[in-house]
Amino acid sequence: MINTTIVDRSPSVRWDDVAGLDKAKQALMEMVILPTKRRDLFTGLRRPAKGLLLFGPPGNGKTMLAKAVASESEATFFNVSASSLTSKWVGEAEKLVRTLFMVAVERQPSVIFMDEIDSVMSTRLASENDASRRLKSEFLIQFDGVTSNPDDLVIVIGATNKPQELDDAVLRRLVKRIYVPLPDPNVRRLLLKNQLKGQAFKLSNHDLERLAVETEGYSGSDLRALCEEAAMMPIRELGPQNILTIKANQLRPLRYEDFRNA
Repeated sequence: MINTTIVDRSPSVRWDDVAGLDKAKQALMEMVILPTKRRDLFTGLRRPAKGLLLFGPPGNGKTMLAKAVASESEATFFNVSASSLTSKWVGEAEKLVRTLFMVAVERQPSVIFMDEIDSVMSTRLASENDASRRLKSEFLIQFDGVTSNPDDLVIVIGATNKPQELDDAVLRRLVKRIYVPLPDPNVRRLLLKNQLKGQAFKLSNHDLERLAVETEGYSGSDLRALCEEAAMMPIRELGPQNILTIKANQLRPLRYEDFRNA
């Protein structure tokens, strides 16, 4: 089950695909990528932390960062969701957690990425059910296991937009914490250019600068949605009958007005 539903065998995201986020990239370079390539240098005080928390507003590249780390370090990438760790069978979730860490150790260097980690590792409450408590306890035990062995190169990366809801014991183990903010105007311009790769468009640098300013407050996923909507404008103006007969290379390129109208 781990191999079929959790392991991402070939995350194709590279550093260049992640616009901006330079501080996060630097931290991940020091924590994961360089230690996998020069284990002899990263010992003692330079031994990297095994736990990292990426937090900030949703849709700003936390998952892409984690996938880029796995690609650049040539690590096995375990993409863990809440649904993949929960089970209706008593004791099954704990077995999955044990198996996850066992496979990660066997296939190291490994990156275990837990998106929306707060959904399974939130603050423990008196009203919490036994299954949830056992899952958290097993996760902490397994996490401590890979942390205590300096030879294991298994990194746990959690992502959340609600860090305040995480269990204190989990937070203590995610010792490195990186804020992933909403993109600034320069990063928004880079994100727009990335989205337009392979797409015919007539946008000057000035047009891109204007769009970057006008999209203040947009997340990375918001910008993708904007580009997708703008890309439909040349299609919509044709009408159903013309859509059926026009050749793909005859479709007009995107213009600034398409983004304004999207």
